[in-house]
Amino acid sequence: MFRRTFWFTTGVAAGVWATTKVNRKLKQLTPESLAATAANKALETGQRLKDRAVGFALDVRDNMAQREAELEDALGIRESPELPAPRRYAAIENNRSNPKYIENPTYSNNRNEDH
Repeated sequence: MFRRTFWFTTGVAAGVWATTKVNRKLKQLTPESLAATAANKALETGQRLKDRAVGFALDVRDNMAQREAELEDALGIRESPELPAPRRYAAIENNRSNPKYIENPTYSNNRNEDH
């Protein structure tokens, strides 16, 4: 009697385990789950590529600066030249003291006025 109970319980447990395993697998194979998994994988891959590209760009920048320093030392132009001061332009005022100001009474400065 105990043998039959043991094997019956073992069979029930194996059936529950197998059913649970199959149901989990079926849930993983639904279209929504497959789409979410694919999207996550794509985001992870994109992040890995971005990290590698940033690392590569930083390596290139460091090597470029190092090579520029080597060339400047070899050519003897290590010091940077002085840059000229920026030019400043005076703003032209549009007033009556300016000789270029022309008073035109027929022209309206109001842009909101109907024409």
